[in-house]
Amino acid sequence: MPSTELTELTYWCEYAWLNGTVEPGVALDTGAGGRLTAVRTGVEAPPPGATVLRGLTLPGLANAHSHAFHRALRGTVQVGSGTFWTWRDTMYQTASLLTPDSYYALARAVYAEMALAGITCVGEFHYLHHAPGGERYDDPNAMSHALVAAARDAGIRITLLDTAYLASGIGRRGRGEPPTRQQRRFSDGTAEAWAERAAGFVPENDPDRPHARLGAAVHSVRAVPARELGTVAEWARERDAPLHVHLSEQTAENESCRSVHGVTPTELLADHGVLGPRTVAVHATHLDGDDIRRLGSSGTGVCMCPTTERDLADGIGPAPALQRAGSSLSLGSDSHAVVDLFEEARALELDERLRSRTRGHWTAGQLLRAATEHGHAALGWPEAGRLEAGQLADFTTVALDSVRTAGPVPRLAGETAVFAATACDVRHTVVGGRHLVQDGRHTTVPDVPRALTDTIAALRP
Repeated sequence: MPSTELTELTYWCEYAWLNGTVEPGVALDTGAGGRLTAVRTGVEAPPPGATVLRGLTLPGLANAHSHAFHRALRGTVQVGSGTFWTWRDTMYQTASLLTPDSYYALARAVYAEMALAGITCVGEFHYLHHAPGGERYDDPNAMSHALVAAARDAGIRITLLDTAYLASGIGRRGRGEPPTRQQRRFSDGTAEAWAERAAGFVPENDPDRPHARLGAAVHSVRAVPARELGTVAEWARERDAPLHVHLSEQTAENESCRSVHGVTPTELLADHGVLGPRTVAVHATHLDGDDIRRLGSSGTGVCMCPTTERDLADGIGPAPALQRAGSSLSLGSDSHAVVDLFEEARALELDERLRSRTRGHWTAGQLLRAATEHGHAALGWPEAGRLEAGQLADFTTVALDSVRTAGPVPRLAGETAVFAATACDVRHTVVGGRHLVQDGRHTTVPDVPRALTDTIAALRP
C-alpha cells in the first residue's frame, strides 16, 4: 500500500462495535505489521496523541463480490426497459473498450469510492483477461496486475478471484458453446489453460503486494462446461484458496442445465467437487429445497448482492433458508448500481420482509457480521473483520450526527448504522493502521468524483 511501515498508533473511538455490543470510549492500539495490539474499553477521554474517531467505529467492511468495470454502467443502464440479458449486451460494450491502463485508472477510482464507503477489502470477480478478440497481452496477467495495483493505490485489500469463463452457454450436449465475439477476451480456451495462466500470478507473500491474495472463480455453469469444473475446483483446493461461483442468478440457467444435464446447477457443482467450506455461491437466487440443503450441508457460503439483484430484476434469494441450512452469508455490491454495504445489509432484511410480509429475520448485529467478519472469511482474510487484538487494524467510523443517524440512543448505534446510515455517513477508514479516509476525504485520491468522471468518460465509444 502507498505508505511507509507503520509504528505504534492509537485511535480513540467515541463508540465501537465489539462483537455485537456498542461500547463507549474504546482505544484501538495498532502496531508494526498493521495489526491491532490492544483493544481497551472504558477509556473515557482520548489518550495523549491519539487520533479521535467521533461516531461508531466498526470493523472494516468486506465487499465480497465486485466487477469493477461495471461501475461505468451506472446510470446508462437505467434508460428504458429490458432484462438481465439486455443489460448484459451493454456490459459487453463497455468491456470491449478496456485496456490494462484504462482498467487500472477506472478500478483505482472505484476502489477509492469503496474506501470512502468504509470498505477495506474487496473480492474482485475478474474475467476480463485478454485483449479484445481474445489476443493475449505480452504479459498474460496484465489485467490482473492492473487491478491489484489499483487496489494498492486506492489503499484497500483485494482478493483477486481469477475467473474461468470458457463458453457462451451450456450447449446441446453440455460441452459448451464457443464464446461470442464479445466474450473471447474472457476465455482461456480450456480450464487447463486458465489454470496455467492463473498460476503465473501469485501475489501471496510478495512484499510488494501484502494487500493482495489470489482466489479462483467459476463464472457459472453456463460459462464453464461440466467436464472442466473439476479442474478449477482442484486448482483452488491445492492452494487452499477461496472459490466463488455465480449460481442460479437466472431461471434460464436452471432450465438449460436441467435440459442438458438433468440436474440443477447446484447439483452439477456438487457432482464435480465445487461445493465446500472454501466455496462461495454468489446470488443463489433460484433454488429448490434440495439445492438449499446441498449448499448448507457442504458448508458452502452464499454472497447476496441485493442492490444488483433488484436492479437487474433477478429476484429475491432464499437467504434465511440458506442460513438455517448452514451457509454463512456475506454481501457484495456486484455491478455497483450503488457502492454502499449498509444498503446491502439492510436490503437483505427489507427485501425478505417484502417477500414474506414479516419482520425481523436478522438482527443488526447479524447483518453487520455478514458485512464484516463473514465477508472477510469468504475472501480468505480470516484475520480481519473483528475489533480484537491480533486482528488486522482495518476499521471504519460512521457519523452519528448526520441527518440520517442523529437521534437514537448510543446503545442502538448498530441498528442506526444498518437501518439508517449510508456510505455518505462514513467519516473515517483505516486499513492496516493507516488513516486512509479522514473526515470523509480520501488521503491519496483527493478528488474521487473527478477520477470517476474522467475514467468513465474515457470509455465512452
